[in-house]
Amino acid sequence: MTTQIGIINPATEEQVASVAMHDVEEVDRAIERAASATTSWRRVTPADRARLLRRFAEVVDAHVEELAQLEVANSGHTISNARWEASNVRDVLAYYSGAPERHSGRQIPVAGGVDLTFYEPLGVVGIIVPWNFPMPIAGWGLGPALAAGNTVVLKPASLTPLTAIRLAEIGLEAGLPEGVFQVVPGDGATIGQRFVTHEAVRKVCFTGSNAAGRKIMEGCAAQVKRVTLELGGKSANIVFADADLEKAAKSAPYAVFDNAGQDCCARSRLLVQESAYERFMELFEPAVKAVRVLDPANEASEMGPLITAAQRESVRSYVDESEVAFRGSAPEGPGYWMAPTVLEAPDRTGRAYREEIFGPVVSVVRFKDEDDAIAIANESPYGLSGSIWSRDVGRALRVARGVETGALSVNSNSSVRYSTPFGGFKQSGIGRELGPDALLGFSEEKNVFISTEE
Repeated sequence: MTTQIGIINPATEEQVASVAMHDVEEVDRAIERAASATTSWRRVTPADRARLLRRFAEVVDAHVEELAQLEVANSGHTISNARWEASNVRDVLAYYSGAPERHSGRQIPVAGGVDLTFYEPLGVVGIIVPWNFPMPIAGWGLGPALAAGNTVVLKPASLTPLTAIRLAEIGLEAGLPEGVFQVVPGDGATIGQRFVTHEAVRKVCFTGSNAAGRKIMEGCAAQVKRVTLELGGKSANIVFADADLEKAAKSAPYAVFDNAGQDCCARSRLLVQESAYERFMELFEPAVKAVRVLDPANEASEMGPLITAAQRESVRSYVDESEVAFRGSAPEGPGYWMAPTVLEAPDRTGRAYREEIFGPVVSVVRFKDEDDAIAIANESPYGLSGSIWSRDVGRALRVARGVETGALSVNSNSSVRYSTPFGGFKQSGIGRELGPDALLGFSEEKNVFISTEE
């Protein structure tokens, strides 16, 4: 039976929409429609599949502002971030529209005949999207999955379903056949578990918590089902004494406070070489206090609210038991607001230093030298992202090779580009998204030998 839930604007605490939540029977019907559509979709020629993806990107482009405004109201993202996120969906679709005609196998020299390899689509792919970046993460799975010839059933987070629902409508408007891309809002445990157990779903892509990711991986093992997981992070931002300290300090707030710190890539551990520590902190404090935490619809806003009151209380619990170095500011009144907060972590044993907080909080720690920086960065069970600041290119490369993480930036805090691979080490996940090889994760490689002997 379908139930309705209210969608709350986290900046105002007001209901902005009501959305029907799917039950298991409705999810099964969506999966069956997707399975039925796989036969015809995989037979669409690569050129025509590319044309449909290009058209999808064009229609998304025509709706960028509409999608951005939906995300501001639903997720509390700043309007500038939301426009980037909608544009990222467009760009990912456009990028992967070039893939169907280039997703080619090989001819391998063998004795007695010709050996060919082909890439075949998996079938139905279930994509489970988190609430922190509803649009981009939907696009990261959707683009390569469709390009490889799969059909997609996507479950948005219950808190933030509005843009996913609209993207499915836009896909139909762009000419995608019925059943090729469907969105099924609903309870995560119900729908996510059905993706895991339904035999027609050949792969599950999940972005979210480690606990849920482990459960999905365990369930998929029963059918040896393909899985991609992008899970937690506790990334390190490593600042050496020879770095451009002014640039590093000015950039550091946005490495962790963007999206109110609700980002698996957030550099929530700030490692500063001890000889530059005092000077860096002198530069860092005004940079933190300059972050503009405003109504996310305001064009000047650089940080919005947290997603729910419960999330804010969770974040506050870490701060309450820690030593606060300094804070920025945040609005008062309605909304789940919290000021950017900097903690000092002299002994690295506190919960705030070790655990993923998922809020606008960063812990600062000193290190001695390269080896010490690498050792501290690798203390975490996570390994998703990170930054290294140094004028010494050799040092930057040595440290980059030593840090156990999937995506690193040198003299920058940029984590994600749709044209490069993204994914984590250790407990930050399994598999890679984006980049030129993403279609391999949505394909089976088939080998065919043709005898030429008489």
